[in-house]
Amino acid sequence: MKLVIPKERDPLERRMAGSPDAVKRLRDLGFEVIVEAGAGAGAGFPDAALREAGATLTGDIAEALGAADVVLRVRGPAMDDDGWEFRRMRPGAVLIGFLAPWQAHERISAYAEHGLAAFTMEFMPRITRAQGMDALSSQANLGGYAAVIEGARIFGRAFPMMVTAAGTIAPARVLILGAGVAGLQAIATARRLGAIVSAMDVRPAAREQVESLGATFVEVDSDEKHQAETTAGYAREMSANYRQRQAGKLHEHLKRIDVVVTTALIPGRPAPVLVTAEMVADMKPGSVIIDMAAEQGGNCELSEGGRTVVKHGVTIVGDANLPGHVAADASALYARNLVNFLTLMVDTEHRLLEPDRDDEILKATLVCRDGRIVNPVLAQKEAS
Repeated sequence: MKLVIPKERDPLERRMAGSPDAVKRLRDLGFEVIVEAGAGAGAGFPDAALREAGATLTGDIAEALGAADVVLRVRGPAMDDDGWEFRRMRPGAVLIGFLAPWQAHERISAYAEHGLAAFTMEFMPRITRAQGMDALSSQANLGGYAAVIEGARIFGRAFPMMVTAAGTIAPARVLILGAGVAGLQAIATARRLGAIVSAMDVRPAAREQVESLGATFVEVDSDEKHQAETTAGYAREMSANYRQRQAGKLHEHLKRIDVVVTTALIPGRPAPVLVTAEMVADMKPGSVIIDMAAEQGGNCELSEGGRTVVKHGVTIVGDANLPGHVAADASALYARNLVNFLTLMVDTEHRLLEPDRDDEILKATLVCRDGRIVNPVLAQKEAS
């Protein structure tokens, strides 16, 4: 079984779909691991470390892809001077990564036409057995941490209260919008730095988690709050009446806030706009907004994906790859998620790639196979 890990082609992507530890574990599963030279440089994994772990380094990625049984990526295959990278893979090969199934549906269709078996990590089910494979959570966790660190860097003032001979420095006030994995880590990080932290989430169940971390829960009084969570644990899109109540409460709260981290996402839909231009205009000059949802349209109306802008004296960061700020840890955790996922596909006794087509995790994450889109949600979208 040949497994290939190419370089990520996005110049801003420092993560790698592997690590020296993952290489060892993949070899234990029976894979011959081939890594493109320089693939781990951005994550601090030199070629020598990967080679020592048992990987074969190659400078000819086209040839390696053509012989691959499995290809691991962080982001979906990119385009280079010779066209789309995935077209070098043989039909029947397995592609695994963050394939952006909602945003790149045409690309998924192309994978199907090419005959690939493609699995997307965004569709990992939230069940106990899949926790060690949940790459969205592992990356969101580090993203929440990096968001607060980036906010503290840009803010330009201290987070904790400091009493000095020259006077007292007031603590920074930080607001986290969304108390999922990223939001909870952002709360914990901001608290460790000494800030006064508050958080808002449509799910009432989030209150206990927020308060257990020492933050204040900002709640919107509404009868709808008991229907705010899906069975999968995600926030549900709320009614116009609820959003109006939420906006009023948030607007007043934001006037006192120094740093905002927004994390609210709804799978398959644009990110909900929580912070309007009017709210930004009423924030304190020098305040900072880190919009973790910028890649999906943004929770802030004035966010620009991939850019940092200043509007009404407020710095708004639309960084689409905050986990990449801590690339070594992000790569190591993602690689472990991938190794755990691959164990479902391997007959370890005979060292064969034999995915169980009835496994609920594989069925949930599989988007295309045998020349067609097989994921029910995407197939329905294609039909419409």
